[in-house]
Amino acid sequence: MTAAADDKLRELLDDFDAAMLVTRRPDGALRSRPMAVAGLDADGTLWFLTQDDSGKIDEINTDHHVNVAMQSSLKFVSISGKAALVKDSRKVEELWNEAWKVWFPGGKNDPHLVLLKVQGETGEYWDNSGASGIKYLIEAGKAYLSGTRPDVEGDTKIHAKVAL
Repeated sequence: MTAAADDKLRELLDDFDAAMLVTRRPDGALRSRPMAVAGLDADGTLWFLTQDDSGKIDEINTDHHVNVAMQSSLKFVSISGKAALVKDSRKVEELWNEAWKVWFPGGKNDPHLVLLKVQGETGEYWDNSGASGIKYLIEAGKAYLSGTRPDVEGDTKIHAKVAL
């Protein structure tokens, strides 16, 4: 994909502070749960904090392929990649937000606190906000009247698939 699409995806990722993390259970069923986004690296790596004894850890140890989905009223992002558990007190210190003490009573030194690193492999986004939203509405109106689908393919301001 184009550099514009890469930039747009990273711009949209910066807009979100929460996501749904999707893992696969050992029986093959998918499971989603909300997670606070702890950090985003320049290369698109997402960071989350979790407890080392949570169910998601067993699921990730069985199958490290995950999806991270983010949504607001007009912006949507999906990242598919691989998750890894990381024990790194310096990275925890860098990412720590005191509000997270609600989930980690021991604070940033909680012995059960671990980092969950999601290295994205592919990403996809839809942005129907601002000028992109106006263009989408025009295309949607034309599609409705003509009995076709909105023509937004190739417009990286609205939608694109990105290899990470």
